[in-house]
Amino acid sequence: MTESRPKPPLAERRPYSITHHGVTIEDPWNWLRDPAYPTVEDADVLAYLTAENEYFEAAMGPHQGLIDTLFEEIKARQQPDLSSVPWRRGEWYYQWSYQEGSQYRVWSRWPAADARAREGPTDNARTILDEPALAEGVEYFRLGSLSVGNGGALLVYSTDTDGSERYRMVVKDLRIGEMLGDEIEGTIGNAVWAADDASFFYTVLDDNWRPWQVRRHTLGQPVDEDAVVYEETDPGFFVGLSLTTSREYVVIGAGDHVTSEVRLIGASEPGASPVLVSARRTGHEYSVDHQGERFVIRTNDTHKNARLATTPVDDPSEGSWVSLVDASDEHYITGFKAFGEFIAVEERVEGLDHIRLIDGDGESFYIPFPESTYTVGIETNLEFQTDTLRLEYTSMVTPSTVFDYHVDTKELEVRKVQQVPSGYEAGDYVTERLMAVARDGAQVPVSVVRRRDTPVDGSAPVYLYGYGAYGHSVPPSFSTTRLSLLDRGFIFAIAHIRGGDDLGYHWYEAGKLDRRTNTFNDFVDVARHLVETGYGSEGRIAIAGGSAGGQLMGAVVNEARELWGAVAAHVPFVDVLNTMLDDSLPLTPIEWPEWGNPIEDRDVFEYIRSYSPYDQLTEGEYPPILVTAGLNDPRVTYWEPAKYVAKLRTMKRDDNSLLLKTNMGAGHGGKSGRYDRLYEVAEEYAFILVNMGLVDS
Repeated sequence: MTESRPKPPLAERRPYSITHHGVTIEDPWNWLRDPAYPTVEDADVLAYLTAENEYFEAAMGPHQGLIDTLFEEIKARQQPDLSSVPWRRGEWYYQWSYQEGSQYRVWSRWPAADARAREGPTDNARTILDEPALAEGVEYFRLGSLSVGNGGALLVYSTDTDGSERYRMVVKDLRIGEMLGDEIEGTIGNAVWAADDASFFYTVLDDNWRPWQVRRHTLGQPVDEDAVVYEETDPGFFVGLSLTTSREYVVIGAGDHVTSEVRLIGASEPGASPVLVSARRTGHEYSVDHQGERFVIRTNDTHKNARLATTPVDDPSEGSWVSLVDASDEHYITGFKAFGEFIAVEERVEGLDHIRLIDGDGESFYIPFPESTYTVGIETNLEFQTDTLRLEYTSMVTPSTVFDYHVDTKELEVRKVQQVPSGYEAGDYVTERLMAVARDGAQVPVSVVRRRDTPVDGSAPVYLYGYGAYGHSVPPSFSTTRLSLLDRGFIFAIAHIRGGDDLGYHWYEAGKLDRRTNTFNDFVDVARHLVETGYGSEGRIAIAGGSAGGQLMGAVVNEARELWGAVAAHVPFVDVLNTMLDDSLPLTPIEWPEWGNPIEDRDVFEYIRSYSPYDQLTEGEYPPILVTAGLNDPRVTYWEPAKYVAKLRTMKRDDNSLLLKTNMGAGHGGKSGRYDRLYEVAEEYAFILVNMGLVDS
């Protein structure tokens, strides 16, 4: 930005150092971590964050007209009364919907016996949960879970009103529309009903935000008497809770990023002890569903890309597992669901999604889709005995489409296509898949979309997105917000870098632990490939990523500042070394399998220090950078982005923008309302457009 603006706040330096493995590191901004966290009440900390927010407002204020323009055009692409395709469970059809102008959803249901019940609400439709009413008067609102009992009479749901991801769970009697007296604080995840609806299972957090216990609550009984069904003692393992598709078994899962362990309880015997399926061993991941007289298991016991196995219900132990779908180098099994008469399997082959169906005889086939490049996954399917599979499909140029696949006739039925009220012509845009050669010879996929009339001669600005961690792929899907950049001449690209599992589990392993820097190198090499092939030019590439993707932003800024025209680092995990050295933090022990344990291993300590964005800041010129944070964020604590910005202000030797915006009433995901989230996208886009000189400043 070239306009006159006030001087940025400078955080005070206060002496502080830590010593590990004989190495002393000075960290004069350590004081930005409030020792009372998760309560943040230190006056100096709050004053600094407030000053940064005021500076953000002062810097962006002259561009309020652009922000408003972007927001209104992004908002105009959203269907005001958006609703889901109804799904059936038992005697009811369910649906969520937005009322025009509302930021939150209303959940309703109607009898399945009504005429045309499958198509949408009937005269007998009734609201079961009103999010706008629950969100009234609070700055932040998020529905954590919603579960209707097996008899359809009771609803248990949970809410978060500050972004801390500590949910309050309550119970509603849908017959009379009144709340019961059952209230549970400090929960996370779904509630799972016992078969008789007299009790339900839930997961609780410890003081350090670790999901560590599964408890069972009996309706009408004191919460402090709830039975502890399972307790995880390993601080590096989190506990999760689900229900098999058949609804016959409660699934208790424990695990970290590379190891899992599953226990089962019959839903009709809620007081029974959990049955262990296979004892944990490092590197073994598996998941379980139920189908008739057998369990179906996805396991990586013989191959990193996983296989499907079956085992008798009366003996789920690993010695009884028999392969149903063998593992292979080519087919990466990412998920599955077992239904009464078939199994649906999500696979990825050379980075492209596939859906395999396996019938009762073990014969399998793939569902064909209309495009050569797309993203598809299993959507909401709550009926176990069904001949229909619901799928969600999209591509970079195709709006999200909900299909019902009819297994008997092998036909795809379009149930809903995402509407763009302000207008959208798919033919105006073109998508491509490129392969960039990384410096070590690896072939890195790149998904690209642009307007058909945008030239590929180096003159167009580029927006390059990346994540690259935890084995999470970034699907090449449709985005209505992205159109605001494409229609202004941008080429939008996704770098499918190592650290994600886009090309299989090996792709994930090649970007973690002692190979973490492959992720950063891939991203830089993708950008250089885009320059070399005419998709962009040096200094005219905007980049963005959040959380671990924010770490990516910090690392590639340190590595190749000359490439970037603007940077958006959202809730960035940039203080990697300090966080991984502090096992009192919520996520540190469970993160060691991803990043390594620098407490115990000096080589890990030195390797993390070599790329940690906060530790590797040096004096020099930096591109314009926008950083965001959430005061209540339990995943990337607010002080990481705050310390990063504070230190960078002392290192940068240029007049380019460096802005920090902290959501003082939200967490990791930013603001909670659907339009509030879009407004933050508009702010990011305005920052990029202004700082890259693409609008009048």
